[in-house]
Formats: sequence, structure tokens, C-alpha cells
Amino acid sequence: MEPCIQLRNLTKDFDSPSAGTIRAVDGIDLDVGPGEIVALLGPNGAGKTSTIDLILGFIEPTAGDVAVFGRTPRQAVAEGRVSAVLQTGGLLRDLTVRETVELLASIHQAPTGPGSDPVADVLERTGLTGRADRLVKVCSGGEQQRLRFALALLADPDLLLLDEPTAGMDVDARQSFWAAMNVEADRGRTIVFATHYLQEAEDFARRTVLLSGGRIVADGPTDQIRSRAAGRTVRARVAADRIDDAVETIRRMPDVRRVAANGNRLTVETAESDIIAGVLIRDFGATGLEIEAASLERAFLALTSGATD
Repeated sequence: MEPCIQLRNLTKDFDSPSAGTIRAVDGIDLDVGPGEIVALLGPNGAGKTSTIDLILGFIEPTAGDVAVFGRTPRQAVAEGRVSAVLQTGGLLRDLTVRETVELLASIHQAPTGPGSDPVADVLERTGLTGRADRLVKVCSGGEQQRLRFALALLADPDLLLLDEPTAGMDVDARQSFWAAMNVEADRGRTIVFATHYLQEAEDFARRTVLLSGGRIVADGPTDQIRSRAAGRTVRARVAADRIDDAVETIRRMPDVRRVAANGNRLTVETAESDIIAGVLIRDFGATGLEIEAASLERAFLALTSGATD
């Protein structure tokens, strides 16, 4: 099937009077297929927003190519196949929520959902029905982001691009936003979102593209990236008279990153947790065994710091 997004050697430079030429995107190659849910994860300055802007056609690449459904970004947007939820802008503060949606709905001919009223449909799907008569300027940050989400759904797009969609939201608003987004994902939309919230990528993305310094440093299923960079942590209790032997034995085994003992409590960071656990139980009579999956945070830190190739 044709990829929704194809990026080839994508590069973007910006000129700064004080810093000279700044390379925000540095030779990215990326394909995103239909129905994927992809997180562009990275610290501030990693190139996430610039990549989103290039896919939307807001800015032109310095080098490389961008194709969206086999077309230029602007063609794909004009055809209604792509919508975006951005961090700021795009709202008229003196209109109500309903008036804002009605204004944009007037340029779309087809209804967006199973009902005949696209305005009521998107307000319901984004949890804004009870806020429909509220002025935009008195809406909270989370409500304004949900309004941007409602506007993005009006075109019934095949691809949704989200740039830090929950920035500034409190925990409840963030959970509400992602609950609504999960429903859209279940409808089969392709969703690409840029975020620096590790938990969002871990909870929502099926695939994570990790960016650092404008480059892709990891790309794959979220759980694989997590385990590849940081492995798992094995903890167990070993008899005091055997703890030193256990440390030396485990330290010599392959794929062991760290071994530490605190009293009779042994902690091992490894990519082969099952093998380590077996050795501890079989050879050293270990008890109280615990195996903890690595967090995406540890993978993120390891990969973006250059600690892992």
C-alpha cells in the first residue's frame, strides 16, 4: 500500500543573525504507512516541529523530498486528506466554540460522521458539546486544544498530524484528549504526533521515532525501542555468603550492563533477563526474584545522549 508519508534525505536549515545557519532537520528518511500511530519523540530542539511543518507544507525543505499520499504536502492538504492540531493559533477569540466550528464547516461539503450534522458530530466526538456556547477566549488551554481537534476532524482526514497537542494541559485534560484520540485511531486514521512527554509515547504510540539534533536515532515499535536501549532490570536476594560469587559470575556473562549488590540484594541490568534469572535461581538459590521492564525514559536518555549506538 502507498505510504501516507515519505521523507527522503529531508533537510531544513534556518538562518539566524546571531547563530548563523542552524540545521533543524538533518537528512531524515521516514515512511509512515496507513493506519499507523507514530510518536515523534525528542527533547526541545530535536526537530519535531520543523518535521511536522515540512509534512504540512508550511515550510520548504532545504534539501530532500516530502510526499504525502504521493502528492506534495499542499496538494494533500487541499484535497482534505490531511489535518493538523497545532500548539497555538488558528482560533478567533471572540467567537463561541460552536460558531468557530460552524465557520470552518461551511467550507466542507460532506458530513464528517454518521449523522447529518457535522458540527454536532465533531463537538460530540471531542467532548465539547457542553462548551459549545462558551467564547473561545474564556476556554481553558485544554478546551482550546480540543476545539482545534474538532476543526481538524471536519475534513474527515486520512492523516492527522499533532504537534505537542497536550502542551500546557493538566493531567485530566490530557487524559480526556487522548481518550478522544484513541477513538479516532480505532476508526483507522493514521496519526503522527510530536511530543516530549515520554508517557504519551509509551501509552499511545505503537511506533516511536526518536529524534535528537535533527536526526532519527531510533525507529521501531515502542516496546522494542524501550528494551533495546535499556534492557530489563533483574532483582533478587542471594545468601550473604554467596553474594560475591554471584556478582562475579553475572558480571562475566554477555549482555550484562550493570551489576550491583546492596547487602544480600542483587540488581542486574541486562538484555537477557530470563537467562540471568535462571542462573540466579539454579546456581545461587536466589529468592524474591523481580524482573522490571525498562522504561521509555531510560531508553530516551540512553539514545539521545549517544550512550547507545
